[in-house]
Amino acid sequence: MAQTPTAEMIRNARIDDPKSRDRDFAARLKISEAQLVAAHIGHGIHAITPNPDQLMPAISQFGEVMALTRNESAVHERVGTYGEYHSGAHASMVLGKEIDLRIFPKHWAYGFAIEQETEKGLRRTLQVFDAAGDAVHKVFLRENSNHDVWTSVVENLKTDGADTLDVTPRPAVEAAKENPAKRDALLSEWASMTDTHQFMRLTSKLGTNRLGAYRMVAGEKWVKPLAIDAVPKLMNTVADAGQDVILFVGNRGMIQIHWGPLVNIKPMGPWLNVLDDRFDLHLRADHIAEVYAVHKPTKRGPALSVEMFDASGMLIAQVFGQRPEGSDDLSGWTSIVDALPSKQPEAVS
Repeated sequence: MAQTPTAEMIRNARIDDPKSRDRDFAARLKISEAQLVAAHIGHGIHAITPNPDQLMPAISQFGEVMALTRNESAVHERVGTYGEYHSGAHASMVLGKEIDLRIFPKHWAYGFAIEQETEKGLRRTLQVFDAAGDAVHKVFLRENSNHDVWTSVVENLKTDGADTLDVTPRPAVEAAKENPAKRDALLSEWASMTDTHQFMRLTSKLGTNRLGAYRMVAGEKWVKPLAIDAVPKLMNTVADAGQDVILFVGNRGMIQIHWGPLVNIKPMGPWLNVLDDRFDLHLRADHIAEVYAVHKPTKRGPALSVEMFDASGMLIAQVFGQRPEGSDDLSGWTSIVDALPSKQPEAVS
């Protein structure tokens, strides 16, 4: 087994390769991104508390920033101000028109305040990682952020931190879990839902999970399997129609939500990008293995989403239609989703 490099070895290697993205550089060294960052404690980096009850109100002092949440296949970047914060033992929230977050604190293991000189000048970020050393959430100060409070904010958040981390192995993604014996019960209780949040409780009760449930009832009233190329078609059609959406990207510790339009759709190699003024999405289209159009009943009418999964069963992203202000009319969104190409049955040889 290869020995984990020391903090000094990591710093020296970084000097030789200063331009690679942290995530890519760490992967080449066979360490986690958090271990790379920790190796630079005392070199422009401070360990800070990863407790969102302290972090979220502190971040609001910076004014406008860029929030970044990612998983293996999607990166969600949103510009805005951290506003109304609600703490919870199992889930916390930041609510706002632009920065809208669902936080799962038990996965917030390491925090860092980072100052880096770049080709574009001094960059200041706060970053949080889980126990495996994977990024949970990052906050980037912008030119018009309130940099005057950086020092005081970091001083209040600082904690003791070692430049060497012992991270835990990354847990495997839960694969699709089906329970065919409960299919009729799933369909019956699905029809009785009044809120989308009831769905995960339903799947847990029936011994399945999100992807397993979709597979169990695929082709029925509630779930339509879509072709992989439905995703770029969806993005382009939403942009052309001026349809506002609600777009979720998350990991174990965070879900970040974009409300609004998708305007500039830019494919680039394997990446399908949205490059807008205050929102960017970078989606690895080649990672998408399954796509579904999903209806869930609610008191305000059906909630219709397009959901994409990778080959391991990980949920990459979800896209819902956003209701116009003062209206429950989602007919435009429904028409867009209904026109997406279905998955064709596999040929039997």
